[in-house]
Amino acid sequence: MADKKITLDEYMAMPIGAPYQYINGFLIDWPSRTVPHQIALGNFVAAIINYEDKIQNRGIYLIGPIEVILDDKNSYKPDFIYIAKERRDILKDYIYGAPDLVVEILWEKNAYYDLRPKKDIYEKYGVKEYIIIDPIQQNADLYMLKDGAYILGQKAQLGEVLKSLQLPDFDIEVSKLFQ
Repeated sequence: MADKKITLDEYMAMPIGAPYQYINGFLIDWPSRTVPHQIALGNFVAAIINYEDKIQNRGIYLIGPIEVILDDKNSYKPDFIYIAKERRDILKDYIYGAPDLVVEILWEKNAYYDLRPKKDIYEKYGVKEYIIIDPIQQNADLYMLKDGAYILGQKAQLGEVLKSLQLPDFDIEVSKLFQ
């Protein structure tokens, strides 16, 4: 699965938009996203825009791919991130540090990485909430950081509502993610 061991400097010297992620010191192939992936992402972002219009939180919401550099062996391109306004100092040309919320949308080429090594690193570096949306199973899992470890805060199925703990009053019907 891992293609080639390289350094962070070698990874960052690659052209912007190169189809890779840098996971545990390895350059991992990351091909284009699928239509179901993009539908779920677009519907999640639409819900976030409606939410932000209501509450005017003034945090930073970014749609991936955007480089999130966590350490010298891990730089990811999550599908969506939120950074609280008081933590804007991690914003530079890229994101240097853990966002408050990360959303990853699974697809067959990346599921292992999003569910295992990336989840472990997000946990290690203090991403407070990690949402994994699965277009194939049509569900969403929300992990929350408690005492330095992720616990499953919610497993939302079709017909249920996914409720963020990091963004007060943000929720979305899981079925709307996949329409």
